[in-house]
Amino acid sequence: MHGGDPSVLRRLNSAAILRALRDGGESTLTGLARQVGLSRPTTEGVLGELARRGLVAEAAARPGTGLGRPARRYRFRAEAGYALGIEIDAHRVRLLVCDLAGEVTGGHRADLDVAGPPGERIAAVRAAVKTCLSRTGVPRRALWAVAAGTPGVVAPGGTIAFCTVVPGWEGVNLARELGRSFSCPVLVDNDANLAALAERWRGAAREADDVVCVHAGLHTGIGALIGGRLHRGRYGAAGEIGMLPELGLRDTTATLITGTEVGPEAAFAALAGIAAAGPELDDAERVLAVAGWGGAEARAVVERLAARMARGIAAMALALDPEMIVVGGPLIRAGDLLVAELRRQVRPLCLSPVRIEASELGDESVGLGALRLALDRIDEDLFRLDRVTPAS
Repeated sequence: MHGGDPSVLRRLNSAAILRALRDGGESTLTGLARQVGLSRPTTEGVLGELARRGLVAEAAARPGTGLGRPARRYRFRAEAGYALGIEIDAHRVRLLVCDLAGEVTGGHRADLDVAGPPGERIAAVRAAVKTCLSRTGVPRRALWAVAAGTPGVVAPGGTIAFCTVVPGWEGVNLARELGRSFSCPVLVDNDANLAALAERWRGAAREADDVVCVHAGLHTGIGALIGGRLHRGRYGAAGEIGMLPELGLRDTTATLITGTEVGPEAAFAALAGIAAAGPELDDAERVLAVAGWGGAEARAVVERLAARMARGIAAMALALDPEMIVVGGPLIRAGDLLVAELRRQVRPLCLSPVRIEASELGDESVGLGALRLALDRIDEDLFRLDRVTPAS
């Protein structure tokens, strides 16, 4: 951090101090200087600059610290900006807001018309965003990044390249359409990919680097982490092995409802039935109840579904040899019956031992993953050397 281009050194020092405060909590000037290896005058100058940018503030004095004036302490201003995470599926939108430290400050959810055209769906999402920001007290101008997750193959530019779950969704440039409502960066990714990010950030895969995340919903999507990084593939289609009907990952909820293999028409009819049942129909237990399955019958249906899904999940495990498979999504929230069956039926198909765990995140996995994606984008701006982040 010494010598060379002064402007680059200033940004290096600024990034080091900012990261230390954000990740390590409050610190004194002396402690911070020691931690990042800078002199006290340099550290003090950088703190002044960060304070002018609204990223650092002096923390309140701690009571009972002894005689005399306590040393000043500094903190990262997590409230300087916010991230918005959005999940858009066939029949609802879920939103979460967090500060720059990743602390969730609120959220909102709203129903969507399954059969509505894309423009109507996007308008409903915008209305839900407005409600969410109003309820959380976060001004739109305070958002530093927005990310959205949705079913289907999402091309690098944010266009829905392929989608069978949301009618009319294919070909929509969702990043551009949502971006009309925000002055900050807007990112879009596949819902299973974001669920994988969330599991490594705050879920069952916190200590794993090679992970397959199974998102069991209307269809079963798969996201993959390799070396701790999300693997999207060249065109965003990595993990879409459910395209092969032989692997048993399509029409998952419809199969659970009917108890048998279904075709496209029956799958769409099941989707319409789910939408008609209302927002409370969002886990396996209620899906089975609506389908009329109970007790031993329900267990038999889940066992058949697990046997069907096991082929595709094992195929991903054989391709990537992960240390962990995390199973989440709406069909897992009711309990671990499906997960237990998948453990029993997937493991014999794999060549090496693999942990199969239920998600810890419930129905917030995609929203949390969207927040993580937005925060990663914010970090790029906070810590890059060729741009100064504007004050809030």
